[in-house]
Amino acid sequence: MSNLIDIKGVRHAYKTPSGPLPVLDGLELSVPEGGFAAVVGPSGCGKSTLTRLVAGLMKPDEGEVWLHGQKVTGPKSTVGMAFQNPVLLEWRTILQNVMLPLEIVKTGMSRKASEDRARHLLNLVGLDGFEDKRPSELSGGMRQRASLCRSIVHKPEVLILDEPFGALDAFTREDLWQTMHKVKAEEPFTGVLITHDLRESIFLADQVIVLSGRPARTQYVMDVHLRGERDIEMLYTAESADALNTLRQQIRIAQGRDAA
Repeated sequence: MSNLIDIKGVRHAYKTPSGPLPVLDGLELSVPEGGFAAVVGPSGCGKSTLTRLVAGLMKPDEGEVWLHGQKVTGPKSTVGMAFQNPVLLEWRTILQNVMLPLEIVKTGMSRKASEDRARHLLNLVGLDGFEDKRPSELSGGMRQRASLCRSIVHKPEVLILDEPFGALDAFTREDLWQTMHKVKAEEPFTGVLITHDLRESIFLADQVIVLSGRPARTQYVMDVHLRGERDIEMLYTAESADALNTLRQQIRIAQGRDAA
């Protein structure tokens, strides 16, 4: 299987009044086409910077980012993004919010086809019947479902999820994890998830990438072997416990603490 995302020797630093602040240091990682990678690591290690580089919203100081064999030099319409804050527009209905990318990205779809596409996704995530509601009329979990629909409505090749479930309560978060599997089964994409939740990483991803402390390098890569349809009970198996313990040890190393 060929890689859809290739990050090669990426270095990046932010300019500060006291001088450059290195964030990424020779980062190397790849995600195969159709794969789902979760990126974890210490707070402030550059995980969100990584997503901006993949989306073409920033350029690295050194190194290269490639999508489908093409070097990323600017924003890519083939990348969808969802964030912790859904950022839905209050003056638009939920249906209109989901359709927004189709108004920006020239897809050639008719108005009716765009609306049908948005309605289909809202039905897929359980929001049928809420199309004409305003964001303030929905719960946090429902707004995040709408945000997910908006991020994939234009059928992106890559979906970047920057801690989209981090602000939700535990039960809503787990429900959305299962919704993500349902969405990916019907709407294939190559996914990159940024998260601090190790349970989330092994439940959603087939590959977990641990970044070192800042400036970040790829410290450890774990292949997740929870194949097929997943349910929350999988997180309480011995296999999952072993995977979580391994990731915790790697995070401790990344934080500069003894893994023992």
